[in-house]
Amino acid sequence: MFDPLNIEDLSEDRAVLLRPPSNTRPAVWLIEEDGVRAVIKDFMANGFFYRNTFGRFLVWREAKALRRLKGLKGVPGLFKVLGGLSLVIEEIPGSTMKQVQNKKRLPDGFFDALKALVDRFHEKGMAHCDLKKAENILLGEDGRPYVIDWAASISRNEFCLPLLNMIYRRFLKDDYDAITKRKLVHSPELVSPEERNAYFYQSMAERVIRAFRDRLRALLKKVA
Repeated sequence: MFDPLNIEDLSEDRAVLLRPPSNTRPAVWLIEEDGVRAVIKDFMANGFFYRNTFGRFLVWREAKALRRLKGLKGVPGLFKVLGGLSLVIEEIPGSTMKQVQNKKRLPDGFFDALKALVDRFHEKGMAHCDLKKAENILLGEDGRPYVIDWAASISRNEFCLPLLNMIYRRFLKDDYDAITKRKLVHSPELVSPEERNAYFYQSMAERVIRAFRDRLRALLKKVA
């Protein structure tokens, strides 16, 4: 799918521009082939230095994560990488958590399905690291949760040393805390006492790890 597609094909003659590029964000295109729609995150229009450093790095990071999670329901599939600067990713029809906030109630079982999805990609050794951002969780048109934007994700293998592993576990907890955060916004009655305590309480060790983690996350998000 999309095999003949090249970077040069990304024009408004063939694709729909969903978001123009900024200094640090890629252009986002929507393209369709044989009834299949894909989203393209394209760094080609970014400045020369940025696209060939951070742009290539972020494309490589997200492609690596999507390949590792290939076939996992709830994570978009990767069709291809164009020239190391653009990602062609399966489009997920639906609405972000930001778009549905205060507009409609989420389907029954949505948060159970979201937790099951987080469990599955954790089992595959991946932490998303940016799930608290409302735009990164979708309510699909099928009523199921989807997680997108994996540029800031990290893998267990990258954090296997003892201190780094503690930070990795903290990122795992953050993914679960993101579910609690969304519950507090959309369905606070579903938040259990255990979830509330885990969300708001931090030991001294956790505060130290969180401070380090926050600096790392800020760096990841800055380049993402």
